[in-house]
Amino acid sequence: MISGKNLFVIAMNIIKTQIPDLLVLEPEIVTDDRGFFMETFQSKRYEECGINCPFVQDNISESIQGTLRGLHYQYPHSQGKLVQVISGSVFDVAVDIRRGSPSYGKWFGTEISAENKRQLWLPSGCAHGFCVISGTALFSYKCTDFYNPKTEHTIIWNDEEIGIDWPVSEPVISSKDANGIKLKNMPLENFPTL
Repeated sequence: MISGKNLFVIAMNIIKTQIPDLLVLEPEIVTDDRGFFMETFQSKRYEECGINCPFVQDNISESIQGTLRGLHYQYPHSQGKLVQVISGSVFDVAVDIRRGSPSYGKWFGTEISAENKRQLWLPSGCAHGFCVISGTALFSYKCTDFYNPKTEHTIIWNDEEIGIDWPVSEPVISSKDANGIKLKNMPLENFPTL
């Protein structure tokens, strides 16, 4: 919303999901004949949404169409993630793996893209994955803890008990992701508690 000469106030639409604390964020986009402007992060505004964790690491990945990455999480050293797409489009998925959560084992998926400019906030305790649905995608995410390969776990992307409705049936995946474990077979000590 424009309020005065060269001064604008940015707002954000917040969409709650069926998974506690998992949010879809739609930052306000300011446009004119030159293009657009948006804030991808502003600590006070995001704190008002309940995202008040410090971010310590930013990552970017580029992937070709049909690539599926996930379902990844760390425990201990759980990471909250604020994700967005800089170019292209992905189907982004979160699975609640917090023992004691009313939505334990449930998933939520949404398209995030350079066009819709949505962000997804994944609280600590959610496994994360995405599938590229455009020719290529540049995917960006902020993390609340450092990457720690010793505490990273992978749930198999096609776990039938979770039942994610991925937009591809034969994705391009890494050997690590191909060897993921079903949620029911993951040792209990590898899960956070709500």
